[in-house]
Amino acid sequence: MSECTLSNEFLCKHSMFGGLSDADLNEVKPLLDESVYPKGTVILHQGEPNNTVYFIVQGNVSIQKHPENGNDSEREITILHDGDSFGEMELIDIQPCAASVICLTDVKAITLTNRDLYKLSKSHLLIYTMIIMNLARDISRRLRSTDKLLALVSKKKL
Repeated sequence: MSECTLSNEFLCKHSMFGGLSDADLNEVKPLLDESVYPKGTVILHQGEPNNTVYFIVQGNVSIQKHPENGNDSEREITILHDGDSFGEMELIDIQPCAASVICLTDVKAITLTNRDLYKLSKSHLLIYTMIIMNLARDISRRLRSTDKLLALVSKKKL
């Protein structure tokens, strides 16, 4: 993996890094790694451990879920694009991956591990807090979207 070479201007435009100053981003950048995944790569497997949050710089990934009963095939939940992130839930609740993530195109991503996030919490608590709040906001937006979809499904069944 290579250290993040993206500009602060690019980073601060995206939700995970929202509200961080150039000085803040300069503290975070050495902790970020850039990775490239070819089309078809499974970045995360549902049910396996994950200690990393991924921020998509370029490309598209499919978020797929295996039903709990195991009888049905994977179902695509959503497609994530440039600027989206995934893997946040596992950093917050320390549970196995809730879904699989598969590259629909070649994908360039920035990663931040739980260990590096912990280091940040010890050295720069305010930066850590802002990143966690940004990740929590993203999760909250997704939960609201899921709630709307569930309401539509429930309404159709009535």
